[in-house]
Amino acid sequence: MTTDQNRPAALGGPPAFPDGLPLTRVRVPDREGLLGRLGAVLDSGMLTNGPLVRELEERAAELMEVPHVVAVSNCTAGLMLVLQAAGVGDRRPVLMPGFTFSATAHAAHWAGGTPLFAEARERDITLDPADAEARLKAADSPAALMATHVYGTPCQVEELQRVADAAGVPLVYDAAHGLGSKRRGVPVGNFGLAEVFSMSPTKVAVAGEGGLVATRDAALARTLRTARDYGNPGDYDTLFPGLNARMSELHAAVGLTWLADLPERVAHRGALVAEFARAVAGVPGLRLALPEDGDTSTFKDLTLILDPAAFGLDNRQLAAALRAEGIDTRRYFFPPVNRQRAYAHLGQADDLPRTDRLAAAVLTVPLWSQMDPATVRRVADAVVRIQPFAAELAAGTARG
Repeated sequence: MTTDQNRPAALGGPPAFPDGLPLTRVRVPDREGLLGRLGAVLDSGMLTNGPLVRELEERAAELMEVPHVVAVSNCTAGLMLVLQAAGVGDRRPVLMPGFTFSATAHAAHWAGGTPLFAEARERDITLDPADAEARLKAADSPAALMATHVYGTPCQVEELQRVADAAGVPLVYDAAHGLGSKRRGVPVGNFGLAEVFSMSPTKVAVAGEGGLVATRDAALARTLRTARDYGNPGDYDTLFPGLNARMSELHAAVGLTWLADLPERVAHRGALVAEFARAVAGVPGLRLALPEDGDTSTFKDLTLILDPAAFGLDNRQLAAALRAEGIDTRRYFFPPVNRQRAYAHLGQADDLPRTDRLAAAVLTVPLWSQMDPATVRRVADAVVRIQPFAAELAAGTARG
């Protein structure tokens, strides 16, 4: 006999998290060390163009095993500057996934390109190389190929490089989620012309706000160091229209604090996701967005992929049931960028049926770097408890 204790909170059972569980929670890993760095910055009177930005760049380059890292004010600005340096312009097509954060497309637009959207892979929702290749071949004078390491899951970098080379275009990665990820043991940061990372508060490595551009191209790195300072080489006779995209010393101080134990933090998040996966194994109509064997993801997000017919609820209905449990969720990323109003004029809203299906199936649940295994199991147990009552919950949703 089913008791109220076994029922989902939406059907009268006790909530898993009576005080609520937010999607993310930021906690400074070394508060005293950070305060010391910030104090040194304030004492120096040098709030930008100082030594901590250079130290952050050097430390990030070591972690990524890449020769050049350029710190910028945010990931979007970094993408804009890389695309500008790569010669994107004249509203030529820049091929990219429809399943990505809108900043990927915004950067291409601001750099002078026109987004051209392609399908996601079924397994991990990263860019599908075969679909990208077909669309590049059909495009009129494409300018670049962009790909996103979605949730920190590495893309099919080898195939994408082959596609880019065949099309004669540069390959640029929106690696916003990927600082600490690895593709077959090689750190993300080593692929394409450049990879651009975010250090905003929802990421695994945080600077408050900020971004990093990793590249193996020395000439590009030199260009970006000028571009982030308005295009000013130092004599105020600007070489090209750059941006004010400098990272401050204060943000670099925060970023250095988070880089100190980044590999350990990534490993911990991976262990939490593995714990979640074990707990939900066998639930019908539910799988996780996971990297391939041999790859390492930062798991910036822990994302479920639902088959509504088999699970019994769609992602909106599951989100409502989890909300009753006190669990915060997001539909990362819905709607896909090709369906967003900003890009309706491109007429690509109906071009990506697989992306549409996947975007309508995803639901991101809480995961933090400091979360303990017991908490992640409670989230998983809430999902497991909900599924047998899917028909009852769905009927209630329909009545509501």
